[in-house]
Amino acid sequence: MSRIDRFGIYLHIPYCRAKCRYCDFYSAPGARGVPQAYVDALLRELKKNPRRPDTLYFGGGTPSLLTPGQAAALIEAAAPLPGAEITLEANPDTVTAAALQGFRAAGVTRISFGVQSADDAQLRRLGRTHTAAAAAQALAWAREAGFPEICGDIMLALPQYANAEFDATLDLLQRGGCTHISAYLLKVEPGTAFAHYPPAGLPGPDEAAGFYLYAVQRLEQTGYRQYEISNFARPGHEGRHNLLYWNCRDYWGVGPAAHSCLNGVRRFWPNDVRGFIDGSAAEQAEGVCDAEDFLLMQLRLNAGLDLDEYARRGGHFTPAQMAFLRQCAAHGYAVLEPGRVRLTPAGMIVQNAILEELL
Repeated sequence: MSRIDRFGIYLHIPYCRAKCRYCDFYSAPGARGVPQAYVDALLRELKKNPRRPDTLYFGGGTPSLLTPGQAAALIEAAAPLPGAEITLEANPDTVTAAALQGFRAAGVTRISFGVQSADDAQLRRLGRTHTAAAAAQALAWAREAGFPEICGDIMLALPQYANAEFDATLDLLQRGGCTHISAYLLKVEPGTAFAHYPPAGLPGPDEAAGFYLYAVQRLEQTGYRQYEISNFARPGHEGRHNLLYWNCRDYWGVGPAAHSCLNGVRRFWPNDVRGFIDGSAAEQAEGVCDAEDFLLMQLRLNAGLDLDEYARRGGHFTPAQMAFLRQCAAHGYAVLEPGRVRLTPAGMIVQNAILEELL
């Protein structure tokens, strides 16, 4: 399949056992499973799609609240191409050995655990419902189930954070056989529990930057190569689905709050589970995916922005913007190469400030 033909499907599973205190994603807490009526609504929409995906991604919420049978039905309906990457996000305390074996048998190739921390006190502070021991057990079950790709998330710059917490979490994921690690700085989003009741001991911006640069260095030292601001992988184990987003390729999101970009047009579903289930909610147009979107996405990647492709999409830098980029390079925030500009890890920390000058 050529690069231009790649196409992914994202299925949003908006159900959770509990709402994490930092989370601003659209979800329905208090769920013990995924209602069959919701799965039926996803199946209804998948029937409308004539295009077979190269990647399929179950995101949430907590997709591991699906039963293996429900996941199998959705995978069959999506009709992924041979060799497709099929990812399912999971919370460590929502899986069993049997469930993971069932997801693997259903066709899931990539299991992604929201581990976040190896410190149980921190996990309670975040509102996570698992423990470090439960995370280690889930990773062991995933290895036994035969997943070729096992992924883990780490959160950085948490309340009362120290580099030792990162090291312990990285060690847990390494021993668990993770081929891919996502490392995110905590951001207190409006409307979250942390926004209403900020936890004590939150690091300041300079401290957070230091934690990020330490994480990048340690992940590189342990064989996880950075390929995007927050994503690191063993060589050859990069996440193909999210690369569709960052390379502005076609993807279709299905479910409330899911977003799409197809043939250069961005669309989204309203945040309405009931409307999605009964069919009264419909996708809405959001705008055109233009050169500005391409710039935003490409500067997230270690590979950086292809200037020729940027120009083909209608983008260009003014002389003043090029002078600014040369300044960024002189100060270690960017690298200018023939036909390409990319940010260094230090530049990725201040990416928003750089983008303000370039947009």
